[in-house]
Amino acid sequence: MENKQKKKGISLLVPIYIFTILFVFFPIIYMFFVSFMSRAEVWGFDMQFTFANYIRILEPIYLKTFVRSLQLAFTTTILVIFIGYPFGYFMGKLSAKWKARMMLLIMIPFWTSSLIRLNGWIIVFQSNGMLDKILMGLGITTDPLKLLYSYPAVLFGMVYALCPFMILSVYSSVEKMDWGLVEAALDLGAGRARAFWDITLKITMPGLLSGVVLTFIPSMGLFFVADILGGSKVVLVGNVIQEQLTKGRNIPFAAALSVILMIMTSLIIALYRRIANTGKIEGIF
Repeated sequence: MENKQKKKGISLLVPIYIFTILFVFFPIIYMFFVSFMSRAEVWGFDMQFTFANYIRILEPIYLKTFVRSLQLAFTTTILVIFIGYPFGYFMGKLSAKWKARMMLLIMIPFWTSSLIRLNGWIIVFQSNGMLDKILMGLGITTDPLKLLYSYPAVLFGMVYALCPFMILSVYSSVEKMDWGLVEAALDLGAGRARAFWDITLKITMPGLLSGVVLTFIPSMGLFFVADILGGSKVVLVGNVIQEQLTKGRNIPFAAALSVILMIMTSLIIALYRRIANTGKIEGIF
């Protein structure tokens, strides 16, 4: 009986392993291999081993792009934490009826393509657009603001696109909380701030860390946000990779950039797994 169950379990795992090898490991290995090849004259690559693609990444223009991408990712993540954590926290404390309503409001934007939603913000941010008319109508500003195709517009687009992931991650942790622990802390003389810091925050830390990972990693590669709301003024690593594939036709260099980006994001995931698996969350505070 046990052998049959083991065979059944293995048979169920085989499709997963095949899918992982074909669509995850093989593309990664192929990308890593191509990153050491030479650019072809017209399209593709030549089978000539070289480190030139990685050496080229050390040029100031590309290092600045990586730094700019990291800065935007960190700024986006911090803003998403300050917006998404309170939202997810209070959402988790609502009644079942209001939880369903709030969940619906969060999920509705996902029914529409993110490209369409971001293009909609062009109408808001453009000069003499909706935002300018509101601000000038209220007397807050006298001249149109030039927000479109700027860093603040890209930052807003990143926060807008990624905030739901933080909200849902925190909400999932808050909903599973044992609020009796908080009540016990209050009964023992702890203030609400101390109870939140020592109990609530630590219990919801896995959800917060999951939200950080789901926010930080995508913000490194969401090049279409910079394209739509930043124009050519805000260039991220993802934009450089896209440009090398389309205009530059330098597949090996695009692969090298992708490998470095993958390594950076993998380090973030490894750090998250280390904190989550070793139980060091309590030691943070």
